[in-house]
Amino acid sequence: MSITPLMPVYPRCAFRPVKGDHCHLIGEDGQRYLDFAAGIAVNILGHSHKGLIGAIQRQTETLMHVSNLYGSPQGESLASRIVDLTFADTVFFTNSGAEAVECAIKTARAYHSHVGNDHKYELITFKNAFHGRTMATISASNQDKMHKGFLPLLAGFKYVEFDDLEAAKAAIGPNTAGFLVEPVQGEGGIRPASDEFMEGLRALADEHDLMLVLDEVQCGYARTGKFFAHEHYGIEPDILASAKGIGGGFPLGACLATEKAARGMVIGTHGSTYGGNPLAMAAGEAVLDVVGNEEFLAQVRTMGAKLRARLEQFIGNYPELFEEVRGKGLMLGVKMKVEPRGFVAHLRDNHQLLTVSGGDSTFRLVPPLVIDESHIEEFMERLSAGAADYGQDSGK
Repeated sequence: MSITPLMPVYPRCAFRPVKGDHCHLIGEDGQRYLDFAAGIAVNILGHSHKGLIGAIQRQTETLMHVSNLYGSPQGESLASRIVDLTFADTVFFTNSGAEAVECAIKTARAYHSHVGNDHKYELITFKNAFHGRTMATISASNQDKMHKGFLPLLAGFKYVEFDDLEAAKAAIGPNTAGFLVEPVQGEGGIRPASDEFMEGLRALADEHDLMLVLDEVQCGYARTGKFFAHEHYGIEPDILASAKGIGGGFPLGACLATEKAARGMVIGTHGSTYGGNPLAMAAGEAVLDVVGNEEFLAQVRTMGAKLRARLEQFIGNYPELFEEVRGKGLMLGVKMKVEPRGFVAHLRDNHQLLTVSGGDSTFRLVPPLVIDESHIEEFMERLSAGAADYGQDSGK
């Protein structure tokens, strides 16, 4: 057979991690890598958090899965805690971020359909966004690389420029159901929206009875130093998709909504076989035990500010490589003057430093949220060495 047993849809590198130790990954050869990728913003408690491990172990001994046809004390508990911490009145648990966004799209459409406005199905989305890999979520994104091979796309999405309030306003029409937006674009290059843009979308949604749907799969759950990124803007959404860090590495996502926004999500409209299973809920509870408080969020902001300050000072030494630092909290990106994937590979292969490339010539830093100053120091040492020998060792 010429095809690999694992379907070859990822350009997998030579690094093969077999163990995690707090903020490091360890390869088959025993080498330690500083992990400032965290499974792409997933492992927010690192790789060996005793509270998370213990919660999962205890739950496996009692009940791992049960149908959603039955009552869910575990799901009710975690949902109640999330509701108490956020704008939301209700939560639907999923297995992934893409499923959470799918649920959010359905919720926005069902809001209008519930009162007979079936023509209001279109969501205005924003260029360079990333919403997932399902047919609906790639259709919600305007990236050709995600569309190739999967046409025709699903109808019901209209793309406009990110952070352009006038373009969003002009796109509103008789079929508009709402807006779908990342407050901080992740895959698109760590691009935070402006205050004016987010405040303006909220005002437009209120004026036209539209749903403001936020994709906070990457930027949410303490990543930016707020529990959800929209809190930086002083607004609240109607619907929000969360995932990645919510399970700390265990597959888990959630769609949050207000009671008004969820008026169309009645019995029979949505479901998930595995969503909200007891094992996932145990992981979610353990993560929330750590991150769901102001002391933890303040520490994320402090570490983010320290890391950003070091980066901004550092990039001036290499004006041929780096342009700017952007982001919020511990969701940071460094915009490069060269294609970033080669530099990311160089840091990984030659300096045992894990980062993530992104759009707009950016490499992303989304480390575990439990890093301390020693990890920042180690990161800067490895980054400095990597930048110093990049051209030489990479063959560039």
